[in-house]
Amino acid sequence: MLFLQLLASFFFLLLLPFLSIIFLKRASARKKQSSPPPSTAISPPRSYPIIGSFLAVVANCHRRLQWLTDILQVTPSATYVLHRSIGIRQVLIANPAVVQHILKTNFHNYGKGDFNGTLKDFLGHGIFNVNGESWKFQRQVASHEFNTKSMRKFVETVVDTELSDRLIPILTSAATTGTVLDFQDILQRFAFDNVCKIAFGFDPAYLLPSLPQTKFAQAFEDSVTISSDRLRSFIHFFWKIKKLLNIGSEKRLRIAISEVQEFAKNIIREKKNELREKSSLDSVDLLSRFLSSGHSDENFVTDIVISFILAGRDTTSAALTWYLWLLSKNPRVESEVLKEISEKSEATAFDEVKDMVYTHASLCESMRLYPPVATDTKEAVNDDILPDGTVVRKGMLVTYIPYAMGRMETLWGSDWADFKPERWLEKDEAENKHWKFVGRDAYTYPVFQAGPRICLGKEMAFLQMKRVVAGVLKRFKVVPALEEGVEPEFVQQLTSKMKGGLPVRIVEREEKE
Repeated sequence: MLFLQLLASFFFLLLLPFLSIIFLKRASARKKQSSPPPSTAISPPRSYPIIGSFLAVVANCHRRLQWLTDILQVTPSATYVLHRSIGIRQVLIANPAVVQHILKTNFHNYGKGDFNGTLKDFLGHGIFNVNGESWKFQRQVASHEFNTKSMRKFVETVVDTELSDRLIPILTSAATTGTVLDFQDILQRFAFDNVCKIAFGFDPAYLLPSLPQTKFAQAFEDSVTISSDRLRSFIHFFWKIKKLLNIGSEKRLRIAISEVQEFAKNIIREKKNELREKSSLDSVDLLSRFLSSGHSDENFVTDIVISFILAGRDTTSAALTWYLWLLSKNPRVESEVLKEISEKSEATAFDEVKDMVYTHASLCESMRLYPPVATDTKEAVNDDILPDGTVVRKGMLVTYIPYAMGRMETLWGSDWADFKPERWLEKDEAENKHWKFVGRDAYTYPVFQAGPRICLGKEMAFLQMKRVVAGVLKRFKVVPALEEGVEPEFVQQLTSKMKGGLPVRIVEREEKE
């Protein structure tokens, strides 16, 4: 029997490329002919012996995230076991109780698993790609550094400098000349400069009027894109073969990662020399803090800093890109945000943005619909039973999907599709009926993860986003330059992006606005 199973698996692997081509063509034709059916018409995919639901996976590859969301929306428990192929099972989750179980209650049973190997070339043994004692150690070190007042002040200074010296002048020029900007690209450049200053104490000067292409930034982008393709691949066997043969995308990935690591290590060496020569040097950036606290292993520091650059570069820029697009579609919300901004002084103190309650709620609402990290996958260390009764076997993948959770009527009501910051607010009777923010628990809204792995940079991310929103919207109106009726496409990589970017025109606001 085992021999027959192995033989069937072998022939299935041989047929996979041909099956993929056939169903990709059919899916492409179906995409051109009509729009996807509404969620009410969706039913769980059929599963066949050996190949499982492979045919349905291929047929929906052009809308995979939305397809998984559709399935979870019509599954009563909001937990579904997808039979992928050759006996592989993956648990898909949009149930807060189950999310709490895997991220907190039974945290130690769900680790990075095979995903660790998929991203190891890029992230190495950095905090986002390890389990156990290594993760705990890095978490403790990073947590200490992130929670100091001096670090928070440094982040604030970096963000405000980049905003006033680079972003605002570029937008002013674009408003004057009528230039169309790709605001996603602008925000990524802004975030890249910020996070490199915060992480390395190094300014890549990526957000300049000429919008330069720098070697480090491009190598980092290539590393992210190709590593994301690895994760999305139907069968990891294919990219592993390409890596073994050093061809195609895997060759490009090897070159890109080598450039990123070499660049990072050169900065680390320079910083070590600087700290040796100037023992009184203020350790403000993360790299200086790590090195000054005795963590001098070059590979360790390189991995952890690269991980933080990834987190800081793409998450905030992705969140702000979708946020500005949603504001353009919802003038009522934009008006409320502007009203709140106008009530604030020009001061840039941390407390100033902390009190921007409506803006905070609108950012949370935007990330509910378009989370910077759309899915997160763990692997079961041992057999388990989830709170809803789903049986998990050792080695099975479990994936909770924040994108789907933000679209569940059971969690957000029948108006879940509406961009409605008020769902995060209530009137504070004691404070002259001003808005009061009312958050959701981290398992209903796992945009920043939850449990022991909850995002260390959450507060810094909100600080940066609110400073950008206040600084930009007070002076400019951001007007998308998309064709009539065209809506941007949500693209899932290591972090989410807007396919093709967000072309916008910048219009200076009049004083009366």
